[in-house]
Order: sequence, then C-alpha cells, then structure tokens
Amino acid sequence: MIAGISIYEILTVTSILFFIGVYGFLTRKNLISILMSIELILNASVINFVVINKYLYPDMLQGVVFSIFIIAVAAAETALAVAIIINLYRQIASVEIKDTEIMKY
Repeated sequence: MIAGISIYEILTVTSILFFIGVYGFLTRKNLISILMSIELILNASVINFVVINKYLYPDMLQGVVFSIFIIAVAAAETALAVAIIINLYRQIASVEIKDTEIMKY
C-alpha cells in the first residue's frame, strides 16, 4: 500500500465521505447541494475501487479501469443534471426543491 497509510485509514476516510454525501443528499433543500452530495458518494466509491484493487491485486489495474468508467458516468450525469437544473431555473427562477413541487406542466 501507500507508505505510512494503512487500508483501514483509507477505508475510514472513504466511509466518512460516503456518509457525508448521504447526509447531504437526505437533508439539503437545494438541487445543486444535492448534486454535490451525489458526487461525494460517487467519489467515495471510486476511491474504494482503487484502494481495494491495489490491496488485493497490486499488479492489476481492474479497479482503476472501473474507476475511470465511474468517473465518466458521473461526468455525464453531472452535465445532464446541471442542464436540467438550468432549464428549471429558467422556468421558475429557483433551484429549491419546495419550489419545484408547485411547478405546472
């Protein structure tokens, strides 16, 4: 592994990142904040893929390849979500969840 850092310390940090993302997703009222929380969750899972792959199979790059795919999907998801949020803001001039519930189709 990395000199001076054990796998338990890295997994602890990624678990904290994951649960901060879950907490932010469940408690925030702003769509941008929710999107940032989802990104925290995805980044924690990417770090877990790389660390566990490095720990179990130090010579293989499967975890890194999976991480690249996750990052690509996260980038596409973010671009789509930001486009939807911008369109929503143009229609109702707000990005708060409570304002989107009263939107008429």
